[in-house]
Amino acid sequence: MNKPFNFTFIGRSGSGKGTQAKLLMKHFGNLFYVSTGDLFRDLSKADTDTSIRIQKILKQGGLPFDDLSSTLWMHELAYNLKENEGFILDGAPRRVNEAQTLDRFLDFLERKETTFNLLVDISREEAFNRLSKRRLCKKCGRLIPWVGEFKELKVCDKCGGELITRADDSPEAIKSRLDYYEERVVPTVKYYEEQSRLLKINGEQSIEDVFKDILKALK
Repeated sequence: MNKPFNFTFIGRSGSGKGTQAKLLMKHFGNLFYVSTGDLFRDLSKADTDTSIRIQKILKQGGLPFDDLSSTLWMHELAYNLKENEGFILDGAPRRVNEAQTLDRFLDFLERKETTFNLLVDISREEAFNRLSKRRLCKKCGRLIPWVGEFKELKVCDKCGGELITRADDSPEAIKSRLDYYEERVVPTVKYYEEQSRLLKINGEQSIEDVFKDILKALK
């Protein structure tokens, strides 16, 4: 049988890659969604030595050591992805060695040729502006981006809950995440570019226009 399409999303924090990943899920259907950020946040809630260390790192805006991210998303895919499903990997790979691990895993699954790597590209300045102003619903946990019509919201548009600043969106934590992107993720972008396996999308547009450009690139 033909292998289904799969997608990875990378980009600076605040680029809207999570929003675009979910739009792509609705468009194609039959896609298994994996967010590395969600996996780390879930793990941080556990009562373990690892979770306690992750809590500290996330508050500082950092990322745990390289192999843990790969372990989490690989476990998630290995235990849940069906043969006839595609997948979306949101926020990974971040590092070159993680991209290489993913490539080996895709070779094992015979999915490398049907996997598209998408970069939702925004400037560092735009990322800082969005991250410092985006909000989180205290009631349902919905993350409200600082783009377009969402800037006008006073309460959550889904449940009416109070909007607050996310704990890891302090100026210091934001700077740390953006520094990490320059140091570790940019080489991964180059890794895919050198192999002509990267679809670069201008993320400094409306959500709708970004998604239109993604669909154009995929065609």
